[in-house]
Amino acid sequence: MKNIAILGSTGSIGTQSVDVALKRGYKVTALTAYSNAKLLEEQARLLKPYKVALLDEKQASCLKTALKDTDIKVLSGEDGICECAAEEHAETVINSIVGMAGLKPTLAVINSGKNLALANKESLVAGGKLVTDAANKNGVTILPVDSEHSAIFQCLQGKPTNKALKKIILTASGGPFFGKTAEQLKDVTAADALKHPNWSMGAKITIDSATMFNKGLELIEAVWLFGVSPDDVDILVHRESIVHSLIEYSDNSVIAQLGVPDMRIPIQYALTYPERYPSPVKELDLAEAATLTFYKPDCDTFKCINICRDAINKGGLAPAAVNSANEEVNRLFREGKVKFNDIPNLILKGASAAKSKNTYTVEDIDETDKTVREAVISAVNRKD
Repeated sequence: MKNIAILGSTGSIGTQSVDVALKRGYKVTALTAYSNAKLLEEQARLLKPYKVALLDEKQASCLKTALKDTDIKVLSGEDGICECAAEEHAETVINSIVGMAGLKPTLAVINSGKNLALANKESLVAGGKLVTDAANKNGVTILPVDSEHSAIFQCLQGKPTNKALKKIILTASGGPFFGKTAEQLKDVTAADALKHPNWSMGAKITIDSATMFNKGLELIEAVWLFGVSPDDVDILVHRESIVHSLIEYSDNSVIAQLGVPDMRIPIQYALTYPERYPSPVKELDLAEAATLTFYKPDCDTFKCINICRDAINKGGLAPAAVNSANEEVNRLFREGKVKFNDIPNLILKGASAAKSKNTYTVEDIDETDKTVREAVISAVNRKD
């Protein structure tokens, strides 16, 4: 039996991780969430972890009362999340927390010497050097859970040398607005953007898919995970979401990983690596799929891809700045306070407020996060 902890267990990836853990018969030793005390209580009673934590202090107090008939330790706040991240019995920790809030728990996992199954892409986007340096220092393996990075990781298993890898090709669904022009997108709402054609995801990441900022985040993540140059990462729109990503070798051979669009495949592989076991999802039927299509992304309409590419080329705190700016703009768009076509410019305005630093600490990232979010809100208020 393997012992695991799940951070962000009430979200889309988290609930699917719980499903995989149950099917594999794993012991879940810790669970965390942002504020969903009701679902976390249900999970806690089902899985009987040693510890649970909610970031929301008020909801944590309610959960503590609800679980008083159990031996489960209830924690709260950022410190509580990080304590669960370093839970002593866990061998592998899945970090599926959404956004910048996942960075400190990622570092807590790594500094405790556990394997990290990483679904929180923002950890590497905002703190790439800090995270990879800590992983190298502590001998920790980072196992990617994002479907695209899991696909690349799987394709690379047979790679003979570092020099053999020529290119990484990330696939993108294109989201709900594929093929639309900027003029056609000027009045779309958050409700429109949340209608993803293939994947069932949380609201924040679904909006990121609609703007294609998510693919820019994945580009940055790929640079850190696989030690490649940003120029060696291409993006293709693949509407069917069956080819999850590809790699190209120096001899121009291309290897792809395919599967039905279900996150339980990469979740399970991260937990069972290097072994493979029967899948919790259905078999891919290529005859049924019939057609696989590929297109170049429209970077003129969906400008967020190049915003992220420019940020990782600039380096330092630039990726953290655009990430924080996007998180704030994403929230404002979901609340109906900004237009879809304003998102790229607001990200750039917010990110421009950040200090430029090539070497940085967690405190620098925190300061950047605060500064950039305030700049975004100020820009939106000035526009009003």
